[in-house]
Order: sequence, then structure tokens, then C-alpha cells
Amino acid sequence: MEIFLIAFALSMDSVALSIANGAKCKDLELKGVFTLALIYAFFQGLMPIIGYLLGASFAYFIASIDHFVAFGILLFLGIKMIRESKDFSESCVLNLTPKELVFGAIATSIDALAVGVTFAFEGVNIIKAGAIIALTCFVLCFLGCYLGKKAFGFLERKALILGGVILISIGVKILVTHLGILSL
Repeated sequence: MEIFLIAFALSMDSVALSIANGAKCKDLELKGVFTLALIYAFFQGLMPIIGYLLGASFAYFIASIDHFVAFGILLFLGIKMIRESKDFSESCVLNLTPKELVFGAIATSIDALAVGVTFAFEGVNIIKAGAIIALTCFVLCFLGCYLGKKAFGFLERKALILGGVILISIGVKILVTHLGILSL
């Protein structure tokens, strides 16, 4: 269940961008929506795997403090996501060229790279986690793009706030569980 919440939270940046793209490009066809969602999902699924590989290489050295590191990373990313919601520009320029989609996908999946590092500390099955994150992101971005056509920019900011709150909550859960305050 936790991996689905993480997948949902990580997808929020990409979903916000998908909503914006849908709102700014109301005549976007199914192929364009599919391509956008696929590119965002690919990077959301790939980045945790890269982060995991990086984290696994030094997880042994910091095993005694890994829960603090995971908490710190998730807290930082959650706060960052919430802050970004305040600065979200509703007049952002739409760029749907493949190059721009890839840049957008990379920019919105950096958080997933950092979360992948925490997965290494937690011993998560990274292939399964990456696939769940990618599939979740794909579905949410696909729906978000269509939702953007209907709801315009109203939901962009709220998606980022929700994602930030979820990441912070998971970070707190990891910390209190490892400290023995709460056993789940």
C-alpha cells in the first residue's frame, strides 16, 4: 500500500504538468496525450531505479542512520513540492515537442531519484516499485491531461500540495517505525 502512496505522491509534479498541458492544448489528440503520459511515466519509473542503485552502493555505511536520511529526503521533497505549489505559474508556456516533454519528464522526476535512494535503505523490490510508479504516473498523467481540458488550471496547485503531504507523511512513518515509537 505504501508504494502506491509514494507512486501517487511522486506523480503529482508530472500530473500538474499534464493538467497544464491539457488546459493549454485543448485540441490535443489521443496520440499526444498517450505520448505525454508515456514519457512522464518512463522517467518516473526509471529514476527510482537509478536512485536505488546509487543508494545501495553506500547503504551499508549508513545503515544505522538510514531512517533519518530517508526521513530527511522525504521531508525535504514534500516541503519543496508544497512550496512549488505556491509559485506555480498558471500562465506557463505549453511545449509539447519530444525534447520539451523529455526535459519536463526529467525535471518532474528528480524527486523519484531521491526516493529511490531511500528505497535502497528500506530494501524495497526496486523493479516492482519502479513498475508501480511508472504505471501510476502513466494513468494519472493520462487522466490529468484530459482533466486539464475540462478543469483548466484549477487543480494544478492542489495536486502538488497533496503530493507533498503524502511524502512528508511517509517520511514520518519511516522515522517513527525505525525509532520504535510506532510499530507497523
